[in-house]
Amino acid sequence: MNDLGFVHRYLPATGGSTRVLFLLHGTGGDESDLLSIGRELDANAALLSPRGKVSEKGSARFFRRLAEGVFDEEDVVRRANELADFLAAATSHYGLDPGRVTAVGYSNGANIAAAMMLIRPKTLPAAILFRAMVPLSEPPARDLSGRRALISAGRLDPIIPTANSERLAGVLEKAGAEVTVEIQEAGHGLVQQDLAAAKRWLAQ
Repeated sequence: MNDLGFVHRYLPATGGSTRVLFLLHGTGGDESDLLSIGRELDANAALLSPRGKVSEKGSARFFRRLAEGVFDEEDVVRRANELADFLAAATSHYGLDPGRVTAVGYSNGANIAAAMMLIRPKTLPAAILFRAMVPLSEPPARDLSGRRALISAGRLDPIIPTANSERLAGVLEKAGAEVTVEIQEAGHGLVQQDLAAAKRWLAQ
């Protein structure tokens, strides 16, 4: 489906659920990439999954980077605002409750979700950030009171040191968010422990 500004997939909620999982893929993924994970996290939630607009040698991403772990921060800000506008339009279009949205991002998708929280905090009430790092060297001062985030990092991740994920937790906490950090005995790829931690966190 190509409308509302982003190619995306939308699966409606079942069983009377009002939860919305906003699924944000990693580099090289697409709008179908995290649907199975979304269903595993919550069998009844509505799933909204856009495809990143940036192409890196044919791989879809949500923002440009200059090198591994070095982000084009101007593009991060522009794309985070663009994605926040899409989320607002999509929740209105599909009749969803914007107060029940939880982002579920992996790697590049987790980084853009973190950027959205820092730049447009009213857009995302909650976020599950798998393999995330600090998206902006100087995050804007925002009030994230009432916002929640789970950061699930891999102790053996060769791309994102756990210290960077923990620094992201500090940035979000300083802004007032309630942050939970889980460190998995894993690399950059997701493991079952990530999903178990996310399900526990969602149930709180």
